[in-house]
Amino acid sequence: MTNENASGGRMEFRTAGVIGAGAWGTALAQVCVRAGLDTTLQAREPQLVETLRTTRANDLYLPGVPLAEGLKFTADLADLGDCDLILAVPPAQHMRATLTAFAPHHRPGVPVVLCSKGVERGTMKLMTEVLAETLPDAPAAVLSGPSFAGEVARGLPTAVTLACADQALGQALLSTLSAPGFRPYLATDLIGAEAGGALKNVLAIACGVSEGRQLGRSAHAALITRGFAEMTRLAVAMGGQAETVAGLCGLGDLVLTCSSPQSRNMSLGLALGQGQTVEQALAGKRSVAEGYESAPAVRALAARLGVETPIAEGIAALLAGEITVDGLIDGLLSRPLKAERV
Repeated sequence: MTNENASGGRMEFRTAGVIGAGAWGTALAQVCVRAGLDTTLQAREPQLVETLRTTRANDLYLPGVPLAEGLKFTADLADLGDCDLILAVPPAQHMRATLTAFAPHHRPGVPVVLCSKGVERGTMKLMTEVLAETLPDAPAAVLSGPSFAGEVARGLPTAVTLACADQALGQALLSTLSAPGFRPYLATDLIGAEAGGALKNVLAIACGVSEGRQLGRSAHAALITRGFAEMTRLAVAMGGQAETVAGLCGLGDLVLTCSSPQSRNMSLGLALGQGQTVEQALAGKRSVAEGYESAPAVRALAARLGVETPIAEGIAALLAGEITVDGLIDGLLSRPLKAERV
């Protein structure tokens, strides 16, 4: 794909490297192939790479989906060094280590599209901040929105937000990543896009708890609505825009993730609501529930910014063993009465 940047130069994206061969990384590699890009998918495990090559399937993370013809595989990050475009899709808590490992192979100016959702534990930083510290010469974009990997991989209709501060680059990426069944919408607010994606995973755990306890559809709707208010407050406090969070990367993603046990985060909450411990709920899971990893960082970040996020704070406390499910429910229902506002 070829586009002009603001200075009149040409931006061409012909090859894409996708870092991370989990379910979402594999699905996005499928999108890149359908968009006409020469695409290489990188996996950490050489054994997985060999399986991908021989079976043309990723049954470990995305079972039942035949992989596109022409999709290539590697375990070596160096093999992505000549790519025109990088999609970074490791778990959020491994983003820093992954980008640091890729840094010797990254060519200055090659854009990196961040496709993982979360807040880094310890630093409380978003993925764009992690990218700026590890690959300072990489133009950044964020891909986020309501999307289940299996549906995207199969080519079912999906719409997402593609956020990029550089509008010319954003338009180029928009054209490049648009594919049959995959429709990105352009935004310039990276913080808003990231904040929505990070917090919705924590809120989905809350909706799962409600479902597991059979608290009813009214409670479910209340959690989504008040959770959206928390998401908006936090995004604005971080420097994002409320209108961004009201789009696909915020409200859209929240509705999807909070409405189906297909969501890893909601399924975690469902197990907790049904009486399992955190350890039992996580046992045997190959895919990461990002809400579990991000909840402590989201709670700490909200506290630092002075933002009220009672649902997210309650989930963080539940996951840390500080309160029980009943304590979480009682705590939310006994909060002081107040006017409804974001």
